[in-house]
Amino acid sequence: MAESSPLGLLGEFASPERLVEAAHLAREAGVTGLDAYTPFPVDALNEVLGLHETRIPWLAAIGAVVGLAGAYALQIGTNLDYRLDVGGRPLLPLQAFALIGFELLVLGAALFIVAGFFALNRLPRYHHPLFWVDRFERATRDGFFLFVPTADAQAVETARALFARLGPDSVDEVPR
Repeated sequence: MAESSPLGLLGEFASPERLVEAAHLAREAGVTGLDAYTPFPVDALNEVLGLHETRIPWLAAIGAVVGLAGAYALQIGTNLDYRLDVGGRPLLPLQAFALIGFELLVLGAALFIVAGFFALNRLPRYHHPLFWVDRFERATRDGFFLFVPTADAQAVETARALFARLGPDSVDEVPR
């Protein structure tokens, strides 16, 4: 039985500056699918890895519109089904619906944000292949890691050559 190629290679760097430099050089070499893991946010990585776009504000806006529309639909439907004429009050007092409309607007936005967060991050994910790399536990304390995905044996050799040029402190294979 042939041995399967690893999911990718994980290089550890001594500082965030070295990690950003390595990611930049890897991007210039044409590597796609790069990912970086750091114990704190490194703003320069966002630009290098191309993490500019976020869908969360759009999800919030869609959730707010759905919540507002749902609130008004519920209140209008209730008033039409259960007509109650009290003191000449209008059948559909839209201004009176604003408070509940606002509450469901906020609720809809919050629910869409939470659901979107889980969906966009593919959560819950109980285990990731990176967790098999012993050194990776340092990613939450003091480690700066660059992950280069590999599809086949040729890509593994290309990634090894790239890491030889980048000069990480260590390189580990990430099993499939």
